[in-house]
Amino acid sequence: MEQTQARANIYALLSRTLLQELDAQTLQIIKNDTNIMDFLPTFKEWKALEEFSDAILLEEHINPDFVNLSLLHLIPYETFYTREDQMIETGGANPVTDMYSAYDFMVDYEVSRTISADHIGVEYEFMHHLAKAELKAREEGDMSAIRELQNVQKEFLNKHLLLWAPMYLISMKYEARTPLYYDVADMALEFILSDNEYLSKELLA
Repeated sequence: MEQTQARANIYALLSRTLLQELDAQTLQIIKNDTNIMDFLPTFKEWKALEEFSDAILLEEHINPDFVNLSLLHLIPYETFYTREDQMIETGGANPVTDMYSAYDFMVDYEVSRTISADHIGVEYEFMHHLAKAELKAREEGDMSAIRELQNVQKEFLNKHLLLWAPMYLISMKYEARTPLYYDVADMALEFILSDNEYLSKELLA
């Protein structure tokens, strides 16, 4: 149960940081949570955290870096990496939409400000959605639902995130101008690799 809750929390954190610029509240949550900061070692040691106010950190460093990584220089959409023509599929033919629909997951485009359902932050949010559903099944002792949800999570990782996210995240780490997004890219990559291993072992048990 604790492992599933921790996985859901990590997917939620990664989704939030990959999906849109940070606000002051989210930055405070990150800075004040020792568990989160342990996942972000370079950010934790960043001298700017002590030198500047949160407003300056966000306006002059963190959020311009997000815009650079997500909107200007890199493209955080699955179909850009998996289609031969490198076009982003914005319609119903997007490869993730069937799985989203099957598990009652809706993309709020207005909130996320994404142009397509296969944005990396949305795909991490879907994994959070599935992990939360697994947590509910565990609370209810529904073993068949737990197994089904673990299978779906592993399938989604292997058919979607693991096929392309490493390429984006390695580029993100290389292009990052702030320790926050350097660490987030590193954490996001390491976590989907380790989570795939965890799910593989769970499904063999």
